[in-house]
Amino acid sequence: MRRVLTVLTAVLGLVLATAPLAQAYEPVNVVHTERVQIGPYALDVGFSAWPVRAMQSLDWTFAPVGGIADKSGTLSMTAPDQGKEARQRPMARHPRKLEVWGLDIKSLDSPGNWTIRFRVDGPQGPGEGALTSLNVLDQPGPPMALSWSLSTLPLVGLVAFLAVAWRRTRLVAQ
Repeated sequence: MRRVLTVLTAVLGLVLATAPLAQAYEPVNVVHTERVQIGPYALDVGFSAWPVRAMQSLDWTFAPVGGIADKSGTLSMTAPDQGKEARQRPMARHPRKLEVWGLDIKSLDSPGNWTIRFRVDGPQGPGEGALTSLNVLDQPGPPMALSWSLSTLPLVGLVAFLAVAWRRTRLVAQ
């Protein structure tokens, strides 16, 4: 009984000692910013990877000059192959950088010139503006079909191995 209690105490101590490390998040590393004028407000749009590539997840930050405390806003992203504007979504705090608005690991679907439209409401009234001609480059790496094809090869090998093993064990059992 004493041994079990000692082991449980050691495990509990180890869990509590490593918990703060497990809860720590890597900070958002903004490597490029663009300034957008939204009516009376200036907004810095930050990117965690530059240049932006299609299908590559990155962090986006939207930091209005003067902070977000007394402001609210929406954004919409328009793809190059779509003539219509995407639905507006409210801007929320970035989950790892709480002092600004942001999107966590958001990727854009296709290359081309994207447009991001903003609307900000604050003490100086409403304002609208856009980040136009955000050049999104082609997807990094090999084409998606080739990537998926190569990634399924281990699965095909596993299925073949299991089929051969199943057949051999069936023959031995007879």
